[in-house]
Amino acid sequence: MRILIAGAGEVGRHLAKLLAREDHNITLMDADSSRLQDLDMYDFMTREGNPTSVHDLKDCGVGRVDLFIAVTPYESINMTACMIADNLGAAKTLARIDNYEYLLPKNKEFFASLGVDYLIYPEVLASQGIVESLRKNWMRQYLPFCNGEMILLSVKVRSNSEIINKQFISGYFNHDKYRIVAIKRGNRTILPKGHDQILSGDIVFFITNEENLDFVRRQAGKEDYNIKEVIIAGGTKIAQKVVQTLPSHYNVKIIEPDRELCIALSDKLPNTLIINSDCRDVSVLEYEGIDTADAFVAVMPNSEANLLTCMVAKRYGVKKTIAEVENIDYFNLAESMDISAIVNKKTIAASYIHQITLNLDVLNIRTLYSIDAEVVELIAREGSKVTRDIVRNLRLPDNVNIGGIIRNGRGSIVNGNTHIMPNDYVIVFCKGNTTKKLEALFK
Repeated sequence: MRILIAGAGEVGRHLAKLLAREDHNITLMDADSSRLQDLDMYDFMTREGNPTSVHDLKDCGVGRVDLFIAVTPYESINMTACMIADNLGAAKTLARIDNYEYLLPKNKEFFASLGVDYLIYPEVLASQGIVESLRKNWMRQYLPFCNGEMILLSVKVRSNSEIINKQFISGYFNHDKYRIVAIKRGNRTILPKGHDQILSGDIVFFITNEENLDFVRRQAGKEDYNIKEVIIAGGTKIAQKVVQTLPSHYNVKIIEPDRELCIALSDKLPNTLIINSDCRDVSVLEYEGIDTADAFVAVMPNSEANLLTCMVAKRYGVKKTIAEVENIDYFNLAESMDISAIVNKKTIAASYIHQITLNLDVLNIRTLYSIDAEVVELIAREGSKVTRDIVRNLRLPDNVNIGGIIRNGRGSIVNGNTHIMPNDYVIVFCKGNTTKKLEALFK
């Protein structure tokens, strides 16, 4: 697929690297040549150019691309660039936006008629992840598929877990309540086989359904606790969307150092306590009751500040800590600091865009933080290889693990004897650069 990406910021650069690994023909353009430096080692082209210039878009070959993606920091530029690209012959277009109203179903057709086929608002997607993490407080990551019929979740197991030190070949895991699709141990990601076992300190990825969540929790040795008092560090767009989405029984404080922003937040969020102060000052956190908070969410613009304030919150006994970490190199650091959950706008955006590029009936792609992996929800087509035999005989590609299926609206765990049928919704775990290999199985 030929893809032109406008905007070499964090999202654009990450997306170009990801899609280039999938053997797409990628061109990354930006009006600022300094943003295109230090990218020679990657397998994509870079071009200096203004995404709203007809001349520059033509010069980048926009009329021949299968997908034009505008992810500059400016919504108006992204929307305009997509409209121009559509008129110049781009097959499909996608714009990054910061106006939630555009995402309403009644407006999508309108923008499609203008030449903008897809819209993405990374801050909204990030806020949804935070809200889910607060609701499912004992998990590190919670990803529902097919309206919650199947769920992928991750937890860090301790010495009190019932599932540690048991080999998979022992038969202990031969039941239909969950399937363990991956184990994170240090910097290694393990797709478990017969003689593998889970150790204390591992992060374990389960696929299960809603009715078995409590069973997974007990086996993992986790405690379910109530979250009511929440402190949010930073009055960013993500923080605003979190507050607007959370149920009313949560008591939320936002701590923000910018006075003008605090005034604006007070108008937008009249039922939320807005505090004009700097939460990097420990005395501020103490004064605002960090020792009685149930959850601490750090979404300031600086990843280092988010990690450090979460570490302080844990020192004061806060059970649930969530940090926005935009520097991917810090993911393992966040894990070593035992931060409960992390969010990253660019990986969320990249997952959404990635599913558009696959030549499959893909319903959803979700990125798993801290490991180089994705979970894909897709439909098994009539006559596809995946429907021709039971799972154990399919000779799946390395680093691919089928976790569950949804058939006739009902989710179930996959085992070696499962026979996937046409039109089943299939949940697949893909480690590393393997998502593209699914085309051979599901086409």
